[in-house]
Amino acid sequence: MAGKKQFDMDTAIDAAMIQFWRDGYADTSLGDLSRATGLNRSSIYSSLGDKDALFLRCLDLYAARYGEKYDAALECAASDPAAAVRAFFDVTLERIADPALPDGCLIAQSAMAIPVLSPAVAAHAEQALGFQHRRLRTALKAGRLTDRDADAFAVHAAAVNQSLAVMSRAGASPAQLLAIVGVTLDALSQAPRA
Repeated sequence: MAGKKQFDMDTAIDAAMIQFWRDGYADTSLGDLSRATGLNRSSIYSSLGDKDALFLRCLDLYAARYGEKYDAALECAASDPAAAVRAFFDVTLERIADPALPDGCLIAQSAMAIPVLSPAVAAHAEQALGFQHRRLRTALKAGRLTDRDADAFAVHAAAVNQSLAVMSRAGASPAQLLAIVGVTLDALSQAPRA
């Protein structure tokens, strides 16, 4: 349509996601989102919603993009739970090592910002963290760990996964991150199977 500015919605949401990921929810202004997406403020509001609505869309995009990779990594859990969890961590380590992406993790950042988030956004961030725990628990149960061990290792692995993102943002080296993963994998390999 002549005179109407066209833009790619997926590209704009991806750019907004990177902006939130880089600076966090609280430190991302509407001006930052406008620069990141190339859209003016009124176009952001009319096409993408207010800051909370856009942030929710970005969390959903991030969770879907990496959730699919985590699910694929955990597919071998029934035959080799330790290899599956290693592959799970590899998804995070590859994301951390990608120079085109911001350091850290959008979900981890969001969880740390829960006190300043609106109730709806905070609930969404908590839900995203919960998905990771449930994904790991389901995989470890498939690997025949007892209910208790599957739950304990799922909580632990989810916490380690989030700490990898935080540690990378704080400047931990790849060798240090691998050492953190190694401790978890060593403990998991000693877990009895049901």
